[in-house]
Amino acid sequence: MVQTLFGSQEKKPGLFDRLRNAVASTKAQLVERVEGIVEGREKIDDEVFDELEAALIAADVGVKTAQEILQRLRLAVSRRQVTEARQLRGALEQEILAILENPGTQASAPKRPPEGLPEVIFVVGVNGVGKTTSIAKLAAYYAQQGRRPLLCAADTFRAAAIEQLEIWAGRLGLEMVKQKPGADPSAVIYDALAAAKKRHDDPVIVDTAGRLHTKSNLMTELEKMCRIAGREVAGAPHQVLLVLDATTGQNGLNQARQFTQRAGARGIILTKLDGTAKGGVTVAIARELGLPILFVGIGEKIDDLLPFDPKEFVASLFQSA
Repeated sequence: MVQTLFGSQEKKPGLFDRLRNAVASTKAQLVERVEGIVEGREKIDDEVFDELEAALIAADVGVKTAQEILQRLRLAVSRRQVTEARQLRGALEQEILAILENPGTQASAPKRPPEGLPEVIFVVGVNGVGKTTSIAKLAAYYAQQGRRPLLCAADTFRAAAIEQLEIWAGRLGLEMVKQKPGADPSAVIYDALAAAKKRHDDPVIVDTAGRLHTKSNLMTELEKMCRIAGREVAGAPHQVLLVLDATTGQNGLNQARQFTQRAGARGIILTKLDGTAKGGVTVAIARELGLPILFVGIGEKIDDLLPFDPKEFVASLFQSA
């Protein structure tokens, strides 16, 4: 079973293979490069550590996180826990897994709505990261669990976002609440929650505005939406998920910090993992933000959103084919 913030999901045949294919470029950029560094080396010297640091940074692990990993590897060498260069590969694998599994990076137990009321999930992120498509995939994930998702088109600043979400709702056979472009997003949320309570839909997945994270008015609007949701359903939003594009790498961390501080993001949906050689950003997210990665996008199909499992992710990188 794969345990996620939302519960457990049965593993599907081929799930690991799909993940391994998605991270093939990152494997080549990081693990195969590390293997080339340690292969044939008789001693572990500063040159080895310098090359390992360059490999980690190239895979978008980030300077700060890379330096912390290398500090622990140096300590292991000084303590004679690692005595041969070839052992650094396994030691690095364990360090990455430890970061992703660190209890400090795992979400606390999710807030639950009162009995009979819908769980409210806000999905936030800047335009272009795959937010609306991720919402559709998330809705499909819940529908497969036997729940009745309701989509809320609260990104009223972009008519295209409303249209895109409506298309996905039609394809999936789901209900959607919307208003005209330019309407007050909080009013759309109010309508959606009223509809969900009446029809017993659950969860309500809210598409929020995605203008640049540097616009303070966007963050103010998100805070207002959170207040309205909490007024209508106690504890709402019960989840605030931040969508990040893996191909943007370290730039995504700045977005995450803003959304975490102002909108209370508590988990990550990392999209386009299959389209980058810099999947090391997953490690940077866990270490530098303290936010768990809950789902990863590995393709364009509706079922190409996988619950994130640290052990499987690290295994997909380090295990031989």
